[in-house]
Amino acid sequence: MTSSNGISVLLVDDHPVFRAGLRAMLEAEDDMVVVGEAPDGETAIRQVRALEPDVTIMDLSLPGVGGLEATRRIVEIGVNTKILVLTMHTEEEYLFPVLDAGASGYVTKTAADRELITAIRTVAAGDVFLYPHAASLLLGRYKTPPGKDSSDPLYPLTQRERDVLTLTASGYSSTDIGRKLFISPKTVDTYRARVMHKLNLSHRSELVHFALRTGLLKPNSPP
Repeated sequence: MTSSNGISVLLVDDHPVFRAGLRAMLEAEDDMVVVGEAPDGETAIRQVRALEPDVTIMDLSLPGVGGLEATRRIVEIGVNTKILVLTMHTEEEYLFPVLDAGASGYVTKTAADRELITAIRTVAAGDVFLYPHAASLLLGRYKTPPGKDSSDPLYPLTQRERDVLTLTASGYSSTDIGRKLFISPKTVDTYRARVMHKLNLSHRSELVHFALRTGLLKPNSPP
């Protein structure tokens, strides 16, 4: 659950020294607090149930239940925690399985000192955190085949719903989208829920997939 001290974070990694370093870095931020740690997937699942953190930082290489399976099981539980994968593995190896499992973002450990804080704030706000390179990988996977009418999947959506979809996939928060479209953040959330219902999507990451596949979102395009 959200801490009065800011974004509550659970750290899942089997290296205690690395976890200690992450804890020190995160707790130096005014809007973050580490509420728990877990050295393996099974413990992570129990900790998520008990603590309901806003964000769970998940390593993939864990003893016993691995990070990918732990992510799937946490998503199935239905606890409102956003899972941010932090791993040494390259995006080419694990990006698609991570997003399919329900994670909200992917950060490599080599970039943790520069990207992790931003990534945590991004996913805690309900958005997806991906590097531009990841968007390129997704485009390669979901590119519309030649000759297929790319506008067909958008047929159920109104123009306003398309606008909300595009801005959400681009990484904007509900507050930012509301400001751009001159509507309230709550109304943005309502439009987003309608989009996900109409498109039969379950996770925010799937909005990114859809936006790339239909051409609403271009890779390497900054917000």
